[in-house]
Amino acid sequence: MAGRFSGKRALVLGVANKRSIAWAIAQRLADEGAKLAFTYQGDRIEKNVRDLADTVDTALVTACDVRSDDDIARVFSEVGDAFGGELDVLIHSVAFAAAEDLEGRFTDTPRDRFWLALDVSAYSLVACTRAAEPLMEKAGGGSVVTMTYLGGERAVPHYNVMGVAKATLDSSVKYLAWDLGPKNIRVNAISAGPVRTLAARSISGFPTMEAIVEERAPLRRHIDAGDVAEGAVYLLSDAAKNVTATTLYVDSGYHAMGM
Repeated sequence: MAGRFSGKRALVLGVANKRSIAWAIAQRLADEGAKLAFTYQGDRIEKNVRDLADTVDTALVTACDVRSDDDIARVFSEVGDAFGGELDVLIHSVAFAAAEDLEGRFTDTPRDRFWLALDVSAYSLVACTRAAEPLMEKAGGGSVVTMTYLGGERAVPHYNVMGVAKATLDSSVKYLAWDLGPKNIRVNAISAGPVRTLAARSISGFPTMEAIVEERAPLRRHIDAGDVAEGAVYLLSDAAKNVTATTLYVDSGYHAMGM
């Protein structure tokens, strides 16, 4: 179906299964005419991603280890080949921290796993945006959207090192937006409320996070991946052509509350 993204080419990083926020965004882009490319991390989820990709207009499905500059270079070379050397949209929905670091005390995070969380969850945005830059410049501009969370701004029990990684991600969005703005490339983030994804299940106390949002958010209700996707397609569309370096909160208003 033609729509706001008819003729646009989008690369989506971070689909794990049908509950992924990245998949909800990909579906909305496809519904409005975009041609898609997907990456996956590891053999364990490859079939899930390929099966989902088969249901939309997909030009490429390929593995990507975002900790490897060589792998990122290969992926974006493949994306360029699939999309005629151009790219309009990059969805970055990639994050990781060791499960044991999402329990107990942040103070006890070991050095190696601290850098692992920041590398995968924050530096990967920098590396992938840098690789996307020439493809987006050739397309006359582009839009990047990444996924963040309130735990990067405030201390959220058990979010721990992932909160520090999200704070790094939030700052990276602003600096990337400044660097790439002259090339008509926009970089924004969405801060979503708790969504029941594969990654969320690894956070100790996640049901408590959901309950607190339902009790204290102004709208008194949860969000789902589809709500996040609606926010993302706005940021990616021409309706947001002058919106960059911005975080859009899709959390029923919870971010505004003091207690």
